[in-house]
Amino acid sequence: MDFALFMLLALGATGMVWLADALFAKPARARAAEQKAKAGASAEEVEHAYKESLLVEYARAFFPVILLVFLFRSFLVEPFRIPSGSMIPSLLIGDFILVNKFTYGLRVPVLNRKILDLGRPKHGDVMVFRFPGDPSQNFIKRVIGLPGDHVVYKDKKLYINGVLMEQTPLDEYSYSEGRDSQGNDLQIASTRMQENLDGVEHSILLSDGPDQMPKDIIVPEHQYFVMGDNRDRSNDSRFWGTVPEQNIVGKAFLIWFSWDIQKGGPVSWSRIGDSVH
Repeated sequence: MDFALFMLLALGATGMVWLADALFAKPARARAAEQKAKAGASAEEVEHAYKESLLVEYARAFFPVILLVFLFRSFLVEPFRIPSGSMIPSLLIGDFILVNKFTYGLRVPVLNRKILDLGRPKHGDVMVFRFPGDPSQNFIKRVIGLPGDHVVYKDKKLYINGVLMEQTPLDEYSYSEGRDSQGNDLQIASTRMQENLDGVEHSILLSDGPDQMPKDIIVPEHQYFVMGDNRDRSNDSRFWGTVPEQNIVGKAFLIWFSWDIQKGGPVSWSRIGDSVH
């Protein structure tokens, strides 16, 4: 179940219990306690008659907490975990990031319909979105093409509206992609490049070998073309198409925690607090 839907249901359930108690059960308890007091019952018996049930007590305690979390996650900031290596070297497996939910406009929770337009994705933004093939999954990629852009990816070079996005070699880069059946580290060797994406400079990884999926596309209206920074190991718009505007979740902006998966799980203190760009 979608977490936002779960929070909405929990909010509705606790709110209804609290409201029903306030409208019906609480006045009834007050009358029962008053009758006991008039009949000469002890203070302990009167207090027991007025005491709310455990269910109501929990609902009253959790409702404001759930409400605050729901509003915060729905309209301001939501945390996400990086589950794959498609955004290496910018984001690593084990990074926990924060996503700004209002950069691209306020949306109705669960329905994900925009109610206030505050901005649009730009070239180079690192964007979280609901995967068009399965909206229950959240993906994170870099925005490459905006609506109306002519995007060409050929020979591992990126062209936007006929302009080559410059790439500068930086260094050799290797990372672990798990272990084989014998328990040996699977090291992936790549070349780290600095790409200038319409003024946004960021690192990408390129591996030896031909393009996995060359692409030549004009991005449809209200759609976005996205790619991972780990260009040869990313499941992105080259394979399954563009991202509809209504699938956008928000813009990634901060790494708030990180595990070093390659070294067995120690905390990557150096990455905590880094901005996402």
